[in-house]
Amino acid sequence: MSQHTVVLLLGSNLGNKKKNLEHALEKIKENGNQILKISEFLITKPVEFASSNIFCNIATIISTNLSPIQLLNFVKKIEIEMGRVNDSKIYGGYHDRIIDIDIVKYNELLFLSERLEIPHKKHLFERDFSRLLLKDFI
Repeated sequence: MSQHTVVLLLGSNLGNKKKNLEHALEKIKENGNQILKISEFLITKPVEFASSNIFCNIATIISTNLSPIQLLNFVKKIEIEMGRVNDSKIYGGYHDRIIDIDIVKYNELLFLSERLEIPHKKHLFERDFSRLLLKDFI
């Protein structure tokens, strides 16, 4: 199976945020995925919803043999295992969350389905915190 280079953004604004991100990174390593690079932690206010809980965010580059949809299913499984109960695509809005894992880029692939868009345009073009995290990654 061929390996693919993928950029992920992770965020948490509930509980011990840094530990949540570190735990998610450990879970990402499962299934033969390799972490190639990790950004510094970045503390930000919530974007596109109101909350008094601030976010801790990181970016990471991984190598995986999973297809885009397999990877999406894998990261959604991690989110559920870690206690996330609401998915913004399903519920139509953002909420506080223990973990959020977004696929930003997958090689140079352009991909669009009901569940996934690659590249993740909001992170690449609309969100200042994302651009700050991704400046050395893309």
